Amino acid sequence: MNTLIAAAIQMVSGPEVGANLATAARLIGEAAQAGAQLVVLPEYFAIMGKQDRDKLAIKEPFGDGPIQYFLAQTAVEHGVWLVGGTVPLACDDEIRVNNSCLVYSPVGECVARYDKMHLFGFDNGAEHFCEADTIAAGHRPVAFDTPFGRVGLSVCYDLRFPEFFRAMLPLDFIVLPAAFTQTTGEAHWEVLLRARAIENQCYVIASGQGGEHITGRHTFGHSMLIDPWGKVLACQSKGEGVVLAELKSSQMDRVRRILPALTHRLL
Repeated sequence: MNTLIAAAIQMVSGPEVGANLATAARLIGEAAQAGAQLVVLPEYFAIMGKQDRDKLAIKEPFGDGPIQYFLAQTAVEHGVWLVGGTVPLACDDEIRVNNSCLVYSPVGECVARYDKMHLFGFDNGAEHFCEADTIAAGHRPVAFDTPFGRVGLSVCYDLRFPEFFRAMLPLDFIVLPAAFTQTTGEAHWEVLLRARAIENQCYVIASGQGGEHITGRHTFGHSMLIDPWGKVLACQSKGEGVVLAELKSSQMDRVRRILPALTHRLL
């Protein structure tokens, strides 16, 4: 890699899959028109239902289904590497799904699948979330190689577990589709993203849900791209849009040269 143009797509998805895919298609097209080679959709881009169990009704077997077809065809149409946020995939547990991040090459091949491992649980009295009620956790981290470098996949709550990313080193990029809540996002989103970039001396591409959803849920947004020094290169606070930046290998090489922290690790 010399320079990669990457885009994080921010959405405010609702319960209608068709409407969400139409929005995703438009935003991916905008990103590609702006020169993006790697495009990242947010977690739950295809559905943010009225109830957590709504995603069970649209689950797909791996390798087949309208959401996966959309991702493959859109990657081909625009000639981009497309990270499909998360897709609800069928698993052995009938009352749960895998919350799966799928990556498609510019020829429409699914080159990587990561099933979200860390499942969000939160209860402050006013808000309650328990992803384990509807999601079956994945079992292994996933990284894959591209012409522009090695990419590590993660989803939302994974961000809080630094050892998860260490297990995938060396990495050139961390991709993180998310749907952070307004409450936790305000407190922790940016500081955790910048920490992951700094400690792993790589780029972070974080694509979020961002705004007030038709269901009444509030997500934090602030999709951003961060360099290996921890500098935020581009960010969108709220609403749907495309966050774009040039990611230069020379900057990553410089950071690793002047502060070779990865070579100083003891564990």
